[in-house]
Amino acid sequence: MKTLNYRVILFAFALIFGVVFSIPSLLQSQSGKKITLGLDLQGGLHMLLGVKSEVAVESKLKSIAASIKYTFDDEEIIFDELRLEEGKSITFELLDEDDASKAKQLLKNDIPGIVLNENGLKFTVAMTEEEVLQTKQNAISQAVDTIRGRLNEFGLAEPTVAKQGEDKILVEVPGIKTQEDEQRIRELVARAAHLQLMAVDEGKIARVETMSEDEARSYGDVILTDIYTPERYLLHQIPVLDGSMLIDAKVGFDENNQPVINFTLNGQGAKIFGDFTAKNVGKRMAVVLDNKVYSAPVIRERIGGGHVQISGNFTVPEAHDLAIALRSGALLAPVFVEEKRSVGPSLGADSIKASSVALASGFVLVVIFMIFYYGMAGVIANIALIGNLFLILAIMSLFGATLTLPGMAGIVLTVGMAVDANVIISERIRELLREGKSIAKSIEDGYSNAFTAILDANITTLVAAVALYVYGTGPIKGFALTMSIGILASMFTAIAGTHGIYQWILPKIDRKKTGFWFGMKAGEK
Repeated sequence: MKTLNYRVILFAFALIFGVVFSIPSLLQSQSGKKITLGLDLQGGLHMLLGVKSEVAVESKLKSIAASIKYTFDDEEIIFDELRLEEGKSITFELLDEDDASKAKQLLKNDIPGIVLNENGLKFTVAMTEEEVLQTKQNAISQAVDTIRGRLNEFGLAEPTVAKQGEDKILVEVPGIKTQEDEQRIRELVARAAHLQLMAVDEGKIARVETMSEDEARSYGDVILTDIYTPERYLLHQIPVLDGSMLIDAKVGFDENNQPVINFTLNGQGAKIFGDFTAKNVGKRMAVVLDNKVYSAPVIRERIGGGHVQISGNFTVPEAHDLAIALRSGALLAPVFVEEKRSVGPSLGADSIKASSVALASGFVLVVIFMIFYYGMAGVIANIALIGNLFLILAIMSLFGATLTLPGMAGIVLTVGMAVDANVIISERIRELLREGKSIAKSIEDGYSNAFTAILDANITTLVAAVALYVYGTGPIKGFALTMSIGILASMFTAIAGTHGIYQWILPKIDRKKTGFWFGMKAGEK
């Protein structure tokens, strides 16, 4: 008998690898890496979020106002009473008529999507209707991307975040079983994470306790409270800068070993921050997050480099979640939970049972057909099929992949695709045997002739699966992942594995028993 060849040895190692690393997932043991089940298989949290897109318009106006203030200060244009009017427009008055033409030119060049009206030296800046509509649409699209980024950074297994209808967002998070985890996810998703650095109105803050919101607004100010105490702050309504200029946020520890958030500004933000601190030494600047003041330190000197710190009575998990929210970006508009429900584990158990029955039924039917139609060639193909399934489970387990119902459908589909390669090979071998070629020549040429067709079919399917994974979300990624792994595994088991087995048992294959070995009917050559 011919000695073992390298193809058989590789296949044997692959089979052992597949079995060993599939065991933790199949037995659901405590040790070892396992496949994570998706929301539809293990239950979790389902939320439907609404978006207050009109708030995004007001935030955009604030950002425009901050840009106007910085531009005018940088160009030494003297102005007065820069303020927001009911969240719909910005008004200001120039003090020097010679600055009017320069100011108008700067606004037209630097700030797109605005309408500028003037009455003498008094100007009103408003957003165009197209810009307002685009801002609202961007707020919803940005909320989807931001929430998805936060959940991915949190380390959750394959969350689903997708736009639903015109202004709703669907969020599904698998594996959330405790109230504490659910609360953390809800806070992480709904947190606006709107960071602003705002100047304290030192001239009027002494009267803040007796001042009304309307009076503060008449001065171009806003009253905000401390995050931990009832203390009130009177701050200039137009921020020095906001979180749109933030590029990184990390958890650190202060000299008392308490968690803090260190964040870094981009080049423009660092310049604005450095210029502002240089001009306002001895005054206070408040660090505001979601309209709450976290700190309002006195500026001792110019602060360069664009590094700022948020301190507070954070726990480590709170600081971690806040850093994630800041890194992923502020929501342009607040979101709120319209519908929330927990998907119980019973749904997952039923889904797993139904899917397992489908997978087992499909597998058994394919095995029976291959043995009945192709004889021992069908048995060899079935061995490769079993190896293919174990390889899929092992690779998904090692990478901690998430298995969803569409993913299980991908495995069922892979069973058919894996055996398809062996059908093509077996038919090529049969054709060559009918032509009178030897067993060895038929096997070698059969694999050689079938390889191109198999390769082309699998590559085109793999390209489609990769495209689904790149552009799909949630369960679609799960389907694409199992398909991709299954295609690659089937290429190895169906071609290299079975070819090696044929080479190994070639001396035992009897030309007179082609019906037994290849399922050829009596009378066929």
